[in-house]
Amino acid sequence: MILQAMKFNEFQDCKALLDMLEDGEYVMKYTFELEVKFEEMIDWFLRIRMGITTRPIPAYMSNNWKVNLLELYMIVKREGGHRIVTSNNLWAMVSKDMGHDYQDGEFMRIIYAMYSDVLIYYYKFKSVQDDVRDGKQRTRKTSTSKNWDVQESEIKLLFRGEEQ
Repeated sequence: MILQAMKFNEFQDCKALLDMLEDGEYVMKYTFELEVKFEEMIDWFLRIRMGITTRPIPAYMSNNWKVNLLELYMIVKREGGHRIVTSNNLWAMVSKDMGHDYQDGEFMRIIYAMYSDVLIYYYKFKSVQDDVRDGKQRTRKTSTSKNWDVQESEIKLLFRGEEQ
């Protein structure tokens, strides 16, 4: 099976896994394997690609409950993404959907931001970059559409809280 043989040596490997997650039937069929690979992908992305070594994988809550990063990602994606979940104040619902308490919603927001948010931003950035390179047109209705010339080094600095 392709999923079991998948290794993370470059960002295209992350992109391939994230593309696989678009198929809901595939996700349901291979949930356990995808959970393991998703954590491997986040670990590779944070440690190797971004140089961030202070975030333990797997992520745990203060009561020692493991946070399922794939489930968190899929729920946030289902609800429209980080920005929509945050602006509609849905983090408590996300927490409850994951089997945690409503009051853990803020913790879920922080975990998502620490582990998944920059990866998803980078995935979207690289997807647009690939489309432009391949000559595909992509239009966006947000004010950030003209800002896709951000360099990879700038993303790393912004994620670490540094400014150029």
